[in-house]
This record gives sequence, structure tokens and C-alpha cells, in this order.
Amino acid sequence: MRINRFVAASTGLSRRAADQAIADGRVQLNGHAPSMGANVTDTDIVTLDGERLTIAAARTIIFHKPAGYVTSRDGQGSNTIYDLLPPELRQLKPVGRLDKDSSGLLLLTNDGALAQRLTHPRYQKVKIYEIELDQPLQPLHRQMISDIGVQLDDGRSQLHLDRLQEGNDRAWLVTMHEGRNRQIRRTFAALGHTVTRLHRTQFGSYQLDDLRSGSFRNI
Repeated sequence: MRINRFVAASTGLSRRAADQAIADGRVQLNGHAPSMGANVTDTDIVTLDGERLTIAAARTIIFHKPAGYVTSRDGQGSNTIYDLLPPELRQLKPVGRLDKDSSGLLLLTNDGALAQRLTHPRYQKVKIYEIELDQPLQPLHRQMISDIGVQLDDGRSQLHLDRLQEGNDRAWLVTMHEGRNRQIRRTFAALGHTVTRLHRTQFGSYQLDDLRSGSFRNI
């Protein structure tokens, strides 16, 4: 394993932050400053600021993210999801993201292979959200979103919509297979609607079920 990947996996640092730690001389491989391209084997000793690093056993959790928390380690003044997790889980990394104002199912893992399977476009993992709009969705706009797609700056966005309640044109169940940044919010905004609530209930085969807000469970 490349040393920057090893440092990232064993500390929860981003790959860029791991690169910076190596460049700053904070990382040692068997007592010596490693090159950026160095590889780590099972018998090597890697330290960061003098403390030995090890990669924990693979672990994945479902976390019920509340609205108002940033899916990041650096909240830049905002509360982050890691403020709600116990210390032993703070090395886990989110699989995809939910923006600050969104809530619901968030997967966190240190299993890189699982994260790759869940996020790579070729695997087309279904995601399901409950949303509320600031105003009723017009039939024409529903047809555009579901049947035609809405053109955004980064390509066409097509979502499957079902009513959450019969006769309520503000509350919808959204099913999608992509995961572009703020795609749902941007799709409705392009048609003059504001998403006032966005709550994810399913990601791939994983479902939120009755998990309490701010809590997690192992999977």
C-alpha cells in the first residue's frame, strides 16, 4: 500500500492531508522520512508525530445524520457529524455526502473496496429521498423531471418521483441512481422550486428504518 493511502486509512486524514503530513516530515517509515511513492508492507513501522499507525479492522456503520451538521471533519465553524460520533469511529470516512441542511442515511466506513462499489457510477446504486417543496409541483414540471430530465450545468438530471401522500403535491419520494453535488436541490431550483426538506432513507441495499436521529448502527 502506498504510504499516503496508509496514513489516510489509519488516521482518517484525507489523502491530500496525508501527503502534506509526509511532505512536512511528520511521517516516518521504519525510523526514516519516506518518499511520497514509498510502499508499506505488513512488517513496516509507520509513525505520525512519533505515534505508530495501524489500520483498524474493516468497519461500516449507518448513521442517521441530523440536519444542521456538516459531512466533513473541518466544519469551518459549523458542527460536524464527527461531533456526534464516539472517538473510535472518527477514523471512518463518509460514503458520499449529505449537505448541511439535509438529513437521513449516511454510510461511513474504512473499507475502501466497499466505498468504491457504492460510489462508482458503473454500479448505479439506488438512493431514495423524502423531500418537501416550498410550493406544489406542477404536473408539467413533474413530467419534465421524471420523463424528460432537466438540463443542469453538469448534464441532464432525471429523477423518479412518487407522491408521499395522495393529493399532496409538495411532498415527494425521489428515487435516483446518480450522486452529483446537490443534484436534487439544483434540479428543482431549475424549475423555480426550493427544497425545504431533504431526507435520505435508502442507499443501495441499506435502509435507515427506525434508527434515531444522531445515532448509528453497525452493518
